[in-house]
Amino acid sequence: MGGVTSSMAAKFAFFPPNPPSYKLITDDHTGLLLLSPFPHRENVEVLKLPTRRGTEIVAIYIRHPLATSTLLYSHGNAADLGQMYELFIELSIHLRVNLMGYDYSGYGQSSGKASEQNTYADIEAAYKCLEESYGTKQEDIILYGQSVGSGPTLDLAARLPQLRAVVLHSPILSGLRVMYPVKRTYWFDIYKNIDKIPLVNCPVLIIHGTADEVVDCSHGKQLWELCKEKYEPLWLKGGNHCDLELYPEYIRHLKKFISTVEKSPSQRYNSRRSTDQFEQPRKSTDVYEVSRKSTDRREKPRKSTDRPEKLKNQFISADKLEKLRVSFDHMERSRRSVDCHEKSRKSIDHQLDRARKSVDRLDRIRTG
Repeated sequence: MGGVTSSMAAKFAFFPPNPPSYKLITDDHTGLLLLSPFPHRENVEVLKLPTRRGTEIVAIYIRHPLATSTLLYSHGNAADLGQMYELFIELSIHLRVNLMGYDYSGYGQSSGKASEQNTYADIEAAYKCLEESYGTKQEDIILYGQSVGSGPTLDLAARLPQLRAVVLHSPILSGLRVMYPVKRTYWFDIYKNIDKIPLVNCPVLIIHGTADEVVDCSHGKQLWELCKEKYEPLWLKGGNHCDLELYPEYIRHLKKFISTVEKSPSQRYNSRRSTDQFEQPRKSTDVYEVSRKSTDRREKPRKSTDRPEKLKNQFISADKLEKLRVSFDHMERSRRSVDCHEKSRKSIDHQLDRARKSVDRLDRIRTG
């Protein structure tokens, strides 16, 4: 029974696009590897990386001239580098980070076969490349895991005590828990994130759509509850499994998070105290919320055994990427006015608070 269930979980988890959305070619003049059909960019390197399990994975490294952090991005189960390429470029530009993305074994033009253990070796190979080829320090790396990518992300994060931060995008509690509302961890389960997240020592941001039909939002909320160092989560109202990048709050909250974790721990603490003192809670999708009943505590199983078919068809389309770029550009233009409004609002709140204190003192004098 255990072997059958494990096989079912593995089949659920991996849907590499077939055929791959890109080809790997070598430029005749420079000898550089290129991702076809995308034009060559001076700040993008295409790499082949060997893994400890004998496969060779394809990765891309995007440089940003002002970056002080490097994002190591593990994508979801129905995507490859060709489908993620434009999003990676946009994220690097708007977050001002270096970014490395990679294809799991058996995905895109990576060799081998997709499996849980292979994905662990794949992310290790990408991390090793950042350290050895680019001189990236552990404390400057932010691990980013989307959907199934939360598995290798948390497995590595649990073993790296000096990481800068972790971002979990529509994460899973475990492979089996996506399909069945089990209340305990079984040995044959895959990606046991529920057991690994308490071992992560750095700040963790969790982003999840409240209308996710593939991985229920309760997965993200229970993982957030188990974090050692919680950061304000982003529960995107109405967001589904593969459209969160289209919400303006997505990039805004990511920018805020990266800006925060790039500060020293003492600066982060002082900034948090200042925010708590002067900002009133906002009625928005990115405030702390009371968590729902988690996947492990639901009484009625969800109709989720048909989810693998949905997963095959869920990835970021060209239209969505175009909308994302428009959203990014619009947000960048409005950022300064928003910042100005924020400063003005804080000033007003502070003045009102001082006025209230003055009135209180007058009342005490009169009664005295």
